[in-house]
Amino acid sequence: MTDPPAFPGPGYPLGANPSFAELLRAASGEPRRPPSEGAAVPPSGVGIPHGTTVLAMRYADGAVMAGDRRATEGYSIADERIDKVFPADDMSAVGIAGAAGQATEIVRLFQTELEHYEKVEGERLSLEGKANRLAQMIRNNFPMALQGLVVVPLFAGFDERRGEARLFRYDVTGGRWEEGDYHSTGSGSLHARGTMKKRWRPGLSRAEAVRVVVEALYDASQEDVATGGPNPIRGIYPTVRTITAQGVDLVPETEVAAAFQAIVGSLHEAQRELGGSQAMEAPEEGP
Repeated sequence: MTDPPAFPGPGYPLGANPSFAELLRAASGEPRRPPSEGAAVPPSGVGIPHGTTVLAMRYADGAVMAGDRRATEGYSIADERIDKVFPADDMSAVGIAGAAGQATEIVRLFQTELEHYEKVEGERLSLEGKANRLAQMIRNNFPMALQGLVVVPLFAGFDERRGEARLFRYDVTGGRWEEGDYHSTGSGSLHARGTMKKRWRPGLSRAEAVRVVVEALYDASQEDVATGGPNPIRGIYPTVRTITAQGVDLVPETEVAAAFQAIVGSLHEAQRELGGSQAMEAPEEGP
């Protein structure tokens, strides 16, 4: 007798289905429709808040995931304090980019799916299984993506079987790829990735990793108008979470602020040194 699939269809025995979404569909008697059927089109002229830049990076003890706090509606700022990095379960986290409302709904359903699976099966879904399930949910959202509600998250978790952190990226069709060391997604992802490529090295400590991701988001905010940079006056700093063998932890805002102040201090010091060297090299003026 073969084991049942991890997330079977509605024909799976009611009460023993590890997929929460399929369980609800089976209990309600709702027929399965093609993904394109019933896709709603957002009314014209309605602004849809979009999350922008999130990133993830591996370090010595696990992985760190961070996101800026800005949501935009076209060229307007919709929210300056949105959270884009969420714990998926005790050992994994997901960062959202794209249509904020749709992305948040997918994350909440993903959290419920993982919790339901653990209750039904009595154990956690493997990290590969979590990554695959999120890919399925993104694929199911594709009809909405064609209407402009695009969701492209990042997923990171600690693989207890391998004893290491792993990163996964996705495309709008639900395609899933594993990244080795770091990745970013969203409107400022290109600039953030450039900073991570320059700063990342094997064996980074937790403090060094936090500083790198904060610097990457700061650099992205200088080049991408949709990415919100740290705002010390209003007390707005990126959301940063670590994923290790001990679980998912939120990095305290005071630590994130200290990392940002260290970055600003190093930039000021570099500018002073550059100004001094230029003054020394300037030719003397004649009488």
